[in-house]
Amino acid sequence: MNPEIERRRTFAIISHPDAGKTTLTEKFLLFGGQIQVAGAVKSNKIRKTATSDWMEIEKQRGISVSTSVMEFDYKDYKVNILDTPGHQDFAEDTFRTLTAVDSCIIVVDGAKGVETQTRKLMEVCRMRNTPVIIFVNKMDREGRDPFDLLDELEQELQIGVRPLSWPINQGVKFKGVYNIYENELNLFTPDKQRVTEKVSVDVNSGYLDECIGAQDAKQLRDDLELVAGVYPEFDVETYRAAEVAPVFFGSALNNFGVQELLDCFVKIAPSPRPTKAEERDVNPDEPKFSGFIFKITANIDPNHRSCIAFCKVCSGKFVRNQPYLHVRNGKTIRFSSPTQFMAQRKSTIDEAWAGDIVGLPDNGVFKIGDTLTEGEKIHFRGLPSFSPELFKYIENDDPMKAKQLEKGINQLMDEGVAQLFVNQFNGRKIIGTVGQLQFEVIQYRLENEYNAKCRWEPVHLYKACWIESGDEAELENFKKRKYQYMAKDREGRDVFLADSGYVLQMAQEDFKNIKFHFTSEF
Repeated sequence: MNPEIERRRTFAIISHPDAGKTTLTEKFLLFGGQIQVAGAVKSNKIRKTATSDWMEIEKQRGISVSTSVMEFDYKDYKVNILDTPGHQDFAEDTFRTLTAVDSCIIVVDGAKGVETQTRKLMEVCRMRNTPVIIFVNKMDREGRDPFDLLDELEQELQIGVRPLSWPINQGVKFKGVYNIYENELNLFTPDKQRVTEKVSVDVNSGYLDECIGAQDAKQLRDDLELVAGVYPEFDVETYRAAEVAPVFFGSALNNFGVQELLDCFVKIAPSPRPTKAEERDVNPDEPKFSGFIFKITANIDPNHRSCIAFCKVCSGKFVRNQPYLHVRNGKTIRFSSPTQFMAQRKSTIDEAWAGDIVGLPDNGVFKIGDTLTEGEKIHFRGLPSFSPELFKYIENDDPMKAKQLEKGINQLMDEGVAQLFVNQFNGRKIIGTVGQLQFEVIQYRLENEYNAKCRWEPVHLYKACWIESGDEAELENFKKRKYQYMAKDREGRDVFLADSGYVLQMAQEDFKNIKFHFTSEF
């Protein structure tokens, strides 16, 4: 394989909200030499906010609402991190991001264990056979017994686990971790900006007792003996086949256990893997370039109202100013300023290899899921848009700003934040989302990024379903009967807006030849 592709590591950090994803990302950037001081998500003492939470609303709320892309060099590796939102209202963004990565790090809160969002995200990893590493965070706070946690991880996430580091006490008495992978002892001193000392030590030597005290040393030896007895030897192949998840313990906020995780990760994580297209499997080391758009972000730079489409390079090498085929509309495009990202800071690049994520300037030509190639007509699939569960009418609140509102809605819908339907009966625009928080984010961003005001009005709907049928007459009959509840999506496809589960069930029984789809990809 090409050495450039071999050294790429592209992964996502996922977890339930508040388990510490963004803090962990900050510490990775610190070790990668990309930032000098790690920012904090919520803190009064550190005046710098987290690098990956660059949107105004993220700084105010202390949560991530959009996936950030960051890349840095570490040792001989090129690392691409995607920090995803944990909040369930933005799960769709996270699911899409998982199609563009080769492995994942799951962050689990040491006190709370496995939470709902973690379970859902793990299901997506299981469906795609994505290898995962688990980082148990917040060991410097009182938490659960490590063995209980490991049992819970195995049961809840339905995957085998193998600890590669082991904590010595926790909470106030936390003294550090023993790195099983490297056979080193790491002693803990709480410090948010600096890194802790490491001691190479033989577990059975008397020196261990000097370092951490006789009682803790005895406990550690017993624990390690139990770990070796209960869990099989660590084998990289079972991890890459997504059968076993290595587990690390530490505290991201205090920089503890993070470097051990990063060192082990770059060694064992898979380099870019083949991507499934509809037509065939695409291998990363093929000579010709191919890639797909998995995310679009508006207004990364508030001074220039521009959109950026994020393209995951699946094979070959992407070169600046080369003509590439946009498969969906059959046109050839050149990119004069492709960029690579450090959250909001970006730099122009001349080339990118399989596994990299490239930002392409987008003036409305891209949609999520589009494919770029050197001429071959292939389609990458598996980027779903879910059927929304919450609906509201969107109305213009400032008649002087109709144009700005129109542009804002279009760009935000391109991002895939929510879905827009136009009711055929009264011509009103309906926005559908997966979570309540998205309405607030849309309203906030329209006002702050597009200088347009909107207001929401209630509409009582149960579900949106895309409909299709081979029987034209029946389809027409259905559309006439359900005229008040018919809408078009942005692609001009027919959507039935059912106002209750009963109505939907009756429609499915009455019209046998009509197919009702709950994701827009069919």
